[in-house]
Amino acid sequence: MASIGVPGLIIILVLALIIFGPAKLPQLGKAVGETLKEFKSSTKGVMDDDPTEVEEIVETRSKKK
Repeated sequence: MASIGVPGLIIILVLALIIFGPAKLPQLGKAVGETLKEFKSSTKGVMDDDPTEVEEIVETRSKKK
């Protein structure tokens, strides 16, 4: 997985400033932040699932085939 360094982040921010303008950047940042928060909470819910429940579901599906 490639990581984005400081120069890459600066380029992305400059492009966002050019494309969306300074008036829309706070709204865009808020929307991105809310999306990331929702994504993290969703993935945390998946990670907290009981593994035995998952195994039972897999066994049930394999028996049906």
